[in-house]
Amino acid sequence: MESGDDWLAADKLYHVLFCFFISITSALLAARTRYPFLRRRSIWVGCVVSSVAGAAKEFADELGFFQSSGASAKDAVADFLGVLLAALVLYVSKHKPSSAGIRPGSLPQSQVLEMV
Repeated sequence: MESGDDWLAADKLYHVLFCFFISITSALLAARTRYPFLRRRSIWVGCVVSSVAGAAKEFADELGFFQSSGASAKDAVADFLGVLLAALVLYVSKHKPSSAGIRPGSLPQSQVLEMV
């Protein structure tokens, strides 16, 4: 590990964004699959896929596959932060109340027809 690995380096932002977008993309794909088990757990799927990708990148860094000085605990923390932010965004977007204060599916069909 490199001793000059700064917490606020551009590299850390790349790690956060990398894991954030992998989490979001994986979760959105899992939410659209035909398998209900994956759809119900789409946020978890996205987080796991992104965590594995971040860990694989650090492992590859340590083995010397990339031009870096090896694995970094700070990079791993940045990866985790990206996964955490994505999970928060996905959870809030999935559980936000509707604008009318009525959740979809909470009214019987007869009341929905009366509103239209």
